Amino acid sequence: MEKNTEAALENKPIFLKLGGSLLTDKTGFEQVREDVLNRVAAEIASARLERPNLRLVLGHGSGSFGHVHASKHGTRQGVNTVEEWQGFAIVSDSALRLNRIVVHALLDKGVPAVSISPSASAVVQDGQVKYLGTASLTAALNAGLVPVIHGDVAFDQIRGGTILSTEEVMGYLIDALSPRTILLAGETSGVYDEQGKVIPRITPQNFEEIKSALGGSRGADVTGGMAAKVQDVLDLAVAQPGMTVRIFGGLTDGAIKNMLLELSSSVGTVVDAGH
Repeated sequence: MEKNTEAALENKPIFLKLGGSLLTDKTGFEQVREDVLNRVAAEIASARLERPNLRLVLGHGSGSFGHVHASKHGTRQGVNTVEEWQGFAIVSDSALRLNRIVVHALLDKGVPAVSISPSASAVVQDGQVKYLGTASLTAALNAGLVPVIHGDVAFDQIRGGTILSTEEVMGYLIDALSPRTILLAGETSGVYDEQGKVIPRITPQNFEEIKSALGGSRGADVTGGMAAKVQDVLDLAVAQPGMTVRIFGGLTDGAIKNMLLELSSSVGTVVDAGH
């Protein structure tokens, strides 16, 4: 029975999101942290070599690419005019440009990464994802590939157009792919309290009291900054009891590899459904 349980758990994928603040300089304009990206890609490749059966869904934020354009054009709030649709197209192009850079870096390190853009299948209603195609993601995982999703534009039945964050995309995919855990790698060591210390655990029971300590994000972020992201991942954890979300720093050498190999169980901030 234990072996069957372990096998079932092993077959569940890990969701790993590389934050836009990790991969890019969000205070600049379309500036990739190439040294960080190349190191992260190498760590993912190394983890896959050590765990050949690792099933990984990789996502990344838009950082100083899509967020800058989306903020300028107000894309998140809605798209209706000719000028706003022009902005929608520009945001899409920018988000895809970063995605190609990330995928190329992974391929260069031997990771069989394949890009799957949410906008191709997303059905969104007033900012809420109602449908995303999952067949390609499942096929990629079964083929031993690493599907790469990203923050993206989306057509919206109410707003005309909008922005989907990587967390929102991953949130929709939970029911179809049943991940064992979600790892969120950013530039900070976790979620900080008002004294600048990492909060070890966030649950529905303590979220309200720490919410005021969570600020926005450094640089442009049209999806709400840290407080909104923590709320999003807390909602995911509550919807899937038993699944944990871990927010941690990806700037430290080996951090992402160790997380994928489950060697860093006490690092960062754990978000779960509580008791």
